[in-house]
Amino acid sequence: MDYFVYIGTYTGSGSEGIYGYRFDAITGNFKRIGLAAEAENPSFLAVHPNGKFLYAVNEIADFKGQSSGSVSAFAIDPDSGELKLVGKTASLGAMPAYISLDQRGRYALVANYQGGSVAVFPLAESGDLLAPSAFVDHSEASRKAGSQKSSHAHAIRVSKDNQFAIAADLGLDQLLVYRFDEARGLLSPHQPAAAELKPGAGPRHLSFHPNGKWLYVANELDSSVTAFSYQAEAGSLHDLETMSTLPGSFAGGNSPGEILVDQKGRFLYVSNRGHDSIAVFAIDSGTGRLTAIEQVPTGGRTPRNFALDPTGNWVFAANQDSNQVVLLALDQERGRLTPSLNTLEVSSPVCVAFAPAF
Repeated sequence: MDYFVYIGTYTGSGSEGIYGYRFDAITGNFKRIGLAAEAENPSFLAVHPNGKFLYAVNEIADFKGQSSGSVSAFAIDPDSGELKLVGKTASLGAMPAYISLDQRGRYALVANYQGGSVAVFPLAESGDLLAPSAFVDHSEASRKAGSQKSSHAHAIRVSKDNQFAIAADLGLDQLLVYRFDEARGLLSPHQPAAAELKPGAGPRHLSFHPNGKWLYVANELDSSVTAFSYQAEAGSLHDLETMSTLPGSFAGGNSPGEILVDQKGRFLYVSNRGHDSIAVFAIDSGTGRLTAIEQVPTGGRTPRNFALDPTGNWVFAANQDSNQVVLLALDQERGRLTPSLNTLEVSSPVCVAFAPAF
C-alpha cells in the first residue's frame, strides 16, 4: 500500500515549508512530491484520522502582532498529495512545539513551549480550525516551577478513552492532567493535578501503550525515559521506573527527542540527539516495565523526531542537523532496527507524518 509522507521543517535555511513523498510500504521506495505547502517553521504535524487533513504548528513568536505562534490546517489532495491551506489561527502562546488530535478527530490540542500554555481548537467538517474551546496557562495552573523556573509546555495528548488530556511540561518537571470534555472541547482541573518527574528531568514527549494502561515519557534534560502505570477511570499516573536512553559508555552531550510505542505494544523507541541514535526497549506485557535492547545509529545528526509507518515495518528518522530523513527497517518480532539505503534529502527536517494515498 502507498502512503503520503509529510516532513515538517524549520524554514529559513533552505526549507520553505512542508515537503511530501509518496511511499511504497512494500518496497520502501519513494516518489518525490516536492514542496507540498509553503509554511513558516511547520515544526510538528498531525494527520486527521480520516486522512483528508493535515495540521501543523508554526513555531514562531509573533503572529499578526501577537506574542503567539500559529496553527495551520491543510486539505490533502488525494491524487497529488499536495496540501491546500484551509485555515490558520493564533496558537495562543509563543513558539508552539506540538499538536495532536483527540481520539475522534474533533479537536486539535496544542502545546506552546515559550508561552507555557496549552489550547484546544474544535475542527470544522471542512478541516478548518474554529475558535478555541479551551486555554490553560501553566504558570497559573501549576504549583511550582521546576529546574528551568518557568513553564515550557512541550506536548499534550488525550488518553485512549478520550476522557483525559495529559501535558508534558519540560520546565515544571511535571505531567499535568486535565479532564477532557469531548462534547465541548474543555479542559478542567483534575485531582491529582499532576505527576511529578525527577527534578531536572525535563519531560518532553509522551506515548501511551495501545492497552491504555501505561504511559512512557522521554525526559530531555537527563536523557532518560520514565514508565508510568495509568489508571484510566481515575486519570491517575504512578511512577514505575526511570531508565537511561544511553549506553553506559557514552559521555557526550545528549537530549532525547521523540518517543513511540510500536503498534503491537511490545517495544518502545526513543531518539537521542547527541548520541544520534534510537534507543530500543522491550516492554514487559504484564507490568509495562522496560528492558534495554540496543541503541541504533540514525545515520545522521540530531534525530529530533522519528515516526513508524502505518504498516509497522519502517522507521523514518528526521536528522535535523544533517538535512536528511533516513529510513530504517523494523523487525516487528524482535523490535530491532536496521538502516536501509533510502535517504530523503530535506533541509532541517523536524517531524514526519503519514496519510493514506487513496
